[in-house]
Amino acid sequence: MASRSTASRKAASAATEPPRAWQRMLSGRRLDLLDPSPMDVEIEDIAHGLARVARWNGQTKGPIPFNVAQHSLIVENFCGELKPGWPVKWRLAALLHDAPEFVIGDMISPFKAQLGEHYKAIESRLMQAIHLRFELPAHLPDTVEKLIKRGDRASAYFEAVQLAGFEAGEARKFFGEPKGVTPLTLNAMTTLEAQEAYLKRFESLIKQHLGA
Repeated sequence: MASRSTASRKAASAATEPPRAWQRMLSGRRLDLLDPSPMDVEIEDIAHGLARVARWNGQTKGPIPFNVAQHSLIVENFCGELKPGWPVKWRLAALLHDAPEFVIGDMISPFKAQLGEHYKAIESRLMQAIHLRFELPAHLPDTVEKLIKRGDRASAYFEAVQLAGFEAGEARKFFGEPKGVTPLTLNAMTTLEAQEAYLKRFESLIKQHLGA
């Protein structure tokens, strides 16, 4: 009888506990989605995750999904073209601009709009933790955010037309005409290629950033 009572109490306690809000990473870290700590952020987890997250919800041409890690490399490179001599810390921020997606995935813009402020708050807290982990400002200056957005939209245009089935006019309507960047012919990297390239570029930028 006592054991039944104990089991009932445990079941009742479990029922009242809040749902789990953390994710266990392959590094062993447990990242709290609601209150993320910079100490639980590892670049290896970010690169691993982003290389396995498909852009455009996977609705792209070809046998290999176009992943977020490759997209991030393109955006960082575009930012360098748009602003030659840009400080390395901002180029690092550009590489990391989609880093929260290693946890929350790459939701298309129309879905993000429907989720509203709650989604934005979670994404913002994750981004702040990531920035602080790598000694960047928690909040980027508006001018930096705007330039990264330009690079992001330029990449999205080429992806839309070449991979996601958009007509050029439709892509220009949603993402604008890419200006100031070298036109791309996109070939999707494999998961491991993108992961390794992302880590290599990060290591180059972080050494310059922390050594500056």
